[in-house]
Amino acid sequence: MVATAFGVGIVLVTLIAFVVLGLRAGRGTDLDEWTTARNSQSATTLGLSFLAAGMGAWILFAPPEVGAGVGLVGLLGYAVGGALPVILFAALGRRIRTAVPQGQSLGQFARLRYGRPFAAWVFAVSVAYMFLFVTAELTAVAGVTGIVAGVDARFTVVAVALATLAYTSVGGLRASLVTDRWQAGLIVALLAVGFVAVVSSLSSPGEAITGSGLLGVDRIGIEVALTLTIAVTAANMFHQGYWQRVWAAKDERALRRGAWLGAGLTVPVILLVGLFGIVAAGSGQGLDVSPVPFFAMTTGLPAVIGGIVVVLGVALVASSVDTLETGLFSLVGAEVPGMKLGGARLVTVGLMLPAVVVAFQGFSVLRLFLIADLLCAGVVVPLLAGLWPRATSAGAISGAVAGLVGAVLGGTVTTGSLAEGFELATIPGATPTLPPFAGALLCSAIVTVLVCLAGRREVVLDDISEGLVAVDRETVGA
Repeated sequence: MVATAFGVGIVLVTLIAFVVLGLRAGRGTDLDEWTTARNSQSATTLGLSFLAAGMGAWILFAPPEVGAGVGLVGLLGYAVGGALPVILFAALGRRIRTAVPQGQSLGQFARLRYGRPFAAWVFAVSVAYMFLFVTAELTAVAGVTGIVAGVDARFTVVAVALATLAYTSVGGLRASLVTDRWQAGLIVALLAVGFVAVVSSLSSPGEAITGSGLLGVDRIGIEVALTLTIAVTAANMFHQGYWQRVWAAKDERALRRGAWLGAGLTVPVILLVGLFGIVAAGSGQGLDVSPVPFFAMTTGLPAVIGGIVVVLGVALVASSVDTLETGLFSLVGAEVPGMKLGGARLVTVGLMLPAVVVAFQGFSVLRLFLIADLLCAGVVVPLLAGLWPRATSAGAISGAVAGLVGAVLGGTVTTGSLAEGFELATIPGATPTLPPFAGALLCSAIVTVLVCLAGRREVVLDDISEGLVAVDRETVGA
């Protein structure tokens, strides 16, 4: 623990530094530049940005919980689930970028490919996912500063929301990209320092890991690994902040190399923070102090480590929240007819207000993520099937509906009870459970393919961008 006043000071200084960095990125010259920074970013910048955007404060809660409760196999699933979407962006993003070169969002691809009804569903799922993501992140950082420094949750949540909005509303995507580079470096360095401090405090860290009983392979571990891989991969396909980076890449080579760099950094980061859970379980220390393994292992360390944890938490949440904010700006601006930049800003601020209120409630971070992930798992296959020439609007809509049904059906089949199937779909106890996710993914995929094959229609993807209305060249200051 660190003194509350010291914790408040660390939060403010860290956020002020990010605001200064973001504002120094400057103002965009027009709406397209502000939301996409089109064809301008190098592989290194993209790789660090993919890492920072995906590694929110949630990693201090969810991976250590999986490590302590499930073990190494489940943790590997989480790491693969975090890295796989970034790799997919290199492959799928290239094709979508080619099909819609002047695009801004995945929703535009859905609209041009399938029409407005399905695009409206993709828009709703994307907004819901990013809203839950923001809420989970604000909840997580409030937990970090509350546990380590006793800082009031309301102060931390409001401070982070205001600071990130301050620079993203002015600098747009470029501001997020500039701060991402610094935040990525902080995340890797501070996590490494924290892990070394924890290991050094143990008399026999090797025995703590090997004696934890969490390194073996079992059915539960494999099931959790599959669940998390499906959940995280499906959900990140609806992360508009990631899709912005697809169009921001200087070229396809930069996109490919940046995606592999981001994925390559993501795996060890998730594994490293997840090891806190395995060490906590194996050492038998700290879990009586805090039920969250990461903090169980760091709470008793010197105050300087507590200060590092606070900086780490703020850097993690700022890196993900600013990406989500710019993603929401872009999504609303691209998908709402007649929406101008000022209106997109107001809508995004309007979405942040309830996210702040919900974050005050202190719900389970992992459960918020899993509910959002399940929502996405039922529609990701119909959406990405748009890259298949035989895909039809009827197939995509039917598949999305089947995905909702499948989320309940999976649990119903395994439990034999419709009521329990509905309950499993709400992720009780924040437990990663395979049946709802497998049901959503399989039902949506099967129905999409069958209905599309029955349609007997093919589309030339290179032609769909002709229906895209050029983005208004509105100045950011207008």
